[in-house]
Amino acid sequence: IPTNSKYLHLTSNNTVEGTQWHQFPTTSVPLIADMSSDIFSRKIDFNSFSLMYAGAQKNMGAAGVSLVVVNKNILGKNSRKIPAIMDYQNHINANSLLNTPPVFAIYVALLTLRWIKKEGGLETMEKRAEEKSSLLYNTIDNFPIYKTYIEKEDRSKMNAVFFIEDENLQNKFLEECNNNGMIGVKGYRTVGGIRVSMYNALPYESVAAISQLMTNFAITHG
Repeated sequence: IPTNSKYLHLTSNNTVEGTQWHQFPTTSVPLIADMSSDIFSRKIDFNSFSLMYAGAQKNMGAAGVSLVVVNKNILGKNSRKIPAIMDYQNHINANSLLNTPPVFAIYVALLTLRWIKKEGGLETMEKRAEEKSSLLYNTIDNFPIYKTYIEKEDRSKMNAVFFIEDENLQNKFLEECNNNGMIGVKGYRTVGGIRVSMYNALPYESVAAISQLMTNFAITHG
């Protein structure tokens, strides 16, 4: 990292490629993270970051609201003039009411946070993420028909990305998923393949169901 860098920005979980930071770098510059897709899925040392932000739509509620956690030490250090709406100090001064708040999205986020707390907090979310992702990745690893380019130590616990080399067979797999009520497992349009998302709200039983389908498919077509 160049010593004259103003900050280091990373995305903690890549939903498209299926990778995730499991250990964050130690830097001499402010560390900033987009945690939109794995916020509240595990315990995080907030003190390691100068700024964290996350859209609510993956793990925190409905689209329309974002969470920003900022170290006060970096506020007011704008190197250029920026619009008022983009200055976090203005939002803080206005108690997050600088513009008309998306009340419904905020309410859904509140309900989601209450649910997380009721379920046992981040320790429970982290344990469930480990259980769900381990089950799915074990299925991928047990059958050669399923391929992935992701190194094991970099695999995301939120989004498993893999593929079947035979495109016709892959399309058949996706069709079987749809026929069994498992929708949205087609990979991102720029990557293709198959993607199984395992956000907090997805129960273990859902991952078990697609893992069983994958097992049956591999036995039949592998």
